Amino acid sequence: MTDGPDPAPQRSRAQQLVGDITPKLADLTDDVLFGDVWARPGLSRRDRSLITCAALVANGNTDQLRSHLALGQDNGLTTDELTEAITHLAFYAGWPRAMSAARVAKEVLGPLSEATTG
Repeated sequence: MTDGPDPAPQRSRAQQLVGDITPKLADLTDDVLFGDVWARPGLSRRDRSLITCAALVANGNTDQLRSHLALGQDNGLTTDELTEAITHLAFYAGWPRAMSAARVAKEVLGPLSEATTG
């Protein structure tokens, strides 16, 4: 015997962000990008996160960078590794993009401790 209808399944982040306006894009994000591409065995999730963050920095995609920095940490990247990647990319992707990414990193990851910087 149940106490009522089953609760609605939790919506993915893609469904929350764009599912109401572009449901197919949200489905492709869930099923193909995160369901297939991120599950492929050729790279670890950690390496995929580092590559994704680097590409987002290089392309100036700071909105998407926010969630991928946090995902990168969940996938084993350290704050030092993520911020070092941003610094390194300044010379390849351009200073303004790296500075914008650094500001996002500060919001998401917090400032580095003095022990790390000094």
